[in-house]
Amino acid sequence: MDRMKPNAANSCPLTPLCFLERTATVYGNCPSVIYRRTVFTWSQTLRRCLRLASSLSSLGISRGDVVSVLAPNVPAMYEMHFGVPMSGAVLNTINLRLDARTISVLLRHSGSKLIFVDPQSLPLLYDALCLLPHSHQPPRVVPIEDPYEENANSSVLSAAVGGLTYEKLIEMGDPEFKWVRPKSEWDPMVLNYTSGTTSAPKGVVHCHRGLYIVTVDSLIDWSVPKRPVYLWTLPMFHANGWSYPWGIAAAGGTNVCLRRFDAATIYAALATHRVTHMCGAPVVLNMLANAPDSARKPLPGTVRILTAGAPPPAAVLHRVEALGFSVGHGYGLTETGGMALSCAWKVEWDRLPAAERARLKARQGVRTLAMTDIDVIDRATGRSVRRDGATMGEIVLRGGYVMLGYLKDEEGTSRAVRPDGWFYTGDVGVMHSDGYVEIKDRSKDVIISGGENVSSVEVESVLYGHPAVNEAAVVARPDDYWGETTCAFVSMKEGVAAPPTEAEVIAWCRERMPHYMAPKTVVLKPELPKTSTGKVQKYLLREMAKAMGSPGPSRM
Repeated sequence: MDRMKPNAANSCPLTPLCFLERTATVYGNCPSVIYRRTVFTWSQTLRRCLRLASSLSSLGISRGDVVSVLAPNVPAMYEMHFGVPMSGAVLNTINLRLDARTISVLLRHSGSKLIFVDPQSLPLLYDALCLLPHSHQPPRVVPIEDPYEENANSSVLSAAVGGLTYEKLIEMGDPEFKWVRPKSEWDPMVLNYTSGTTSAPKGVVHCHRGLYIVTVDSLIDWSVPKRPVYLWTLPMFHANGWSYPWGIAAAGGTNVCLRRFDAATIYAALATHRVTHMCGAPVVLNMLANAPDSARKPLPGTVRILTAGAPPPAAVLHRVEALGFSVGHGYGLTETGGMALSCAWKVEWDRLPAAERARLKARQGVRTLAMTDIDVIDRATGRSVRRDGATMGEIVLRGGYVMLGYLKDEEGTSRAVRPDGWFYTGDVGVMHSDGYVEIKDRSKDVIISGGENVSSVEVESVLYGHPAVNEAAVVARPDDYWGETTCAFVSMKEGVAAPPTEAEVIAWCRERMPHYMAPKTVVLKPELPKTSTGKVQKYLLREMAKAMGSPGPSRM
């Protein structure tokens, strides 16, 4: 048997793009995408994606080129998860919440050749393009029509170069196009940025193979049945919607798209479309739990919600599940493309009191089936920490859907993916006696607010730019709605005639960074606590912020 090797029949490249063709055959007349009064079938979605791939190829987009998109959860955004890589290009979804300066940096770093843009984001994109160096070739701009947005068509037409819009590309394309299959399953398929870092962006590159594995793994781990009805509250620009654009296609499900939402919109969509599944950060759970009676509608049945990010508060979990939702909790990173750990539920836990069930469910859990191995290791020794739920170490992973690496950053890649065979997540956690992992802290002081990662170093750098600020340190403050919000401790320079107020510091920051990153709380102090070597004692500041409690029902 040692002479048996891979052959042409058993080693064709794995890619999640192939799910679409099968689903169009099996579920061709079933609804694929619903957006307000627009309904597509799976046969139509396949043909639209092939037309898109064909048109991109005719525009000169070829294998390995980066095509970006700046759009909310609309049908075009869903279709691009197939149509763009079907042209051989690499899909780059950009966070709508970023500011123009950050988007400009990402476009330059990625070398994007073309960018699709929603009409509501056109002014933001134009500001970003103006910030590109004159020597940098800007990407071609293709606006996306939306018949349901007021004044959208006029702005799209004025932005369309040569009359070229998204729907025009669909119209021009060949529905029988032979899509560009990967030469190797290791070929890049998507490029996602980990945060709004402006000085050193970390562009995570995933290959066809990794995305195929994480998609199938996510369906198994969440026990997704055939033909689910999935509500898109999780932005598709967040790690490609945790792989579910491809996963819902594989299951022949229905994608219900929402451009924007509040509690009333979600409850109405759940009832109207008989939704079975949805994903979202804990902020979405809080939105559902605290919705007024006037916004709520009876659920069509048990609605399964998968949440990740900051651990959902136990009280919120209890309230949401009391409403008829079934909540699952997991852990993943942009670098894994989806869930790497999930809090696999045990039947015997159902008999526990609600508070204890919520405590157990708030843990990040165990590895999913396709993640080969996980551990929590001592950074100094490289050995596994004790399984006592108290000894902290760094969470490490290895498996088939860990990223290829960071774009144009070999040093960063080598720091994360090391010769010992582990991917170092940078997250600090503990291992419980039952083998379940729980995050206790985050390296580099990352704050998770409403599912968005906020770097405290970035916020501090902006604060230090204020002419009156002497010292600044940023930590997370607990928030019942957002999970965490940014809390800044600031001391002022001596001799400042009119020191700014807390509100003025917040306003100053909001003018210089995305609003979700800006401090929601500013505490003015004469001096920040420091060690003997002059380092700010952030653990003391975290304790102060924690003691403040939640600031109340802020909505940013």
